[in-house]
Amino acid sequence: MSTASLAQPVMYGIKNCDTIKKARKWLETNGVDYQFHDYRADGLDEAQLTAWVKELGWEVLLNKRGTTWRSLPDEVKNTIDETSAIQVMLENPAAIKRPLLDCGQQRQVGFKAADYETLFS
Repeated sequence: MSTASLAQPVMYGIKNCDTIKKARKWLETNGVDYQFHDYRADGLDEAQLTAWVKELGWEVLLNKRGTTWRSLPDEVKNTIDETSAIQVMLENPAAIKRPLLDCGQQRQVGFKAADYETLFS
């Protein structure tokens, strides 16, 4: 696969996540050289998260289907907005949809093989 037009991708997520495992396997099977950034081990930069929110929207990044979201107090969930979503994601990186694949000029949230095929073709 050709990645000549893309910077070396950086995959952000949590290493024991099943979706991360599937996405990493796809990249490795298709010969895509990438870096992996584990939110838990490597941290999460507020400026970078804020930039992603500005570009993609907090609604895209915040995983409202996971156990982390469900475990938050109702007062947090019922009053969520961009500012509080950023705070929730900084305090609970597992609340960020995974993976977030940063290819320099383009970011992809979530994993679907067809989307990766298109991205790396």
